[in-house]
Amino acid sequence: MLKIIAFIACLAVVSASHYYSGDLGLHVEHKEYHDQPKYKYEYGVKDGHTGDHKSQWEHRDGDVVKGGYTLDEADGTHREVEYKSDHHNGFQAHVKRIGHAHHPHGESYANIDQHH
Repeated sequence: MLKIIAFIACLAVVSASHYYSGDLGLHVEHKEYHDQPKYKYEYGVKDGHTGDHKSQWEHRDGDVVKGGYTLDEADGTHREVEYKSDHHNGFQAHVKRIGHAHHPHGESYANIDQHH
């Protein structure tokens, strides 16, 4: 029954479109344009309990994207990255590593009994 109702509704639409296909005085101008993507965001974490320190930001205006991020690495160094991307130059990143890596002194993994 539902199929019959749908079929009748389709016929009504088709016949109505033929009936009203004349010039109704409506003129629709079609403009083709593309909105230029644009956004801006940033966030950061600074957790003294876990030692998780990081931040990021990014701005986009059309095809030009600029951004950067920072984070404290597990080895004690601090990483800073700034990047830019555009249609002409592609993606370019500049990475800085600040500080000297250090690892806590402790028992070597080679000395740990792996057979329990």
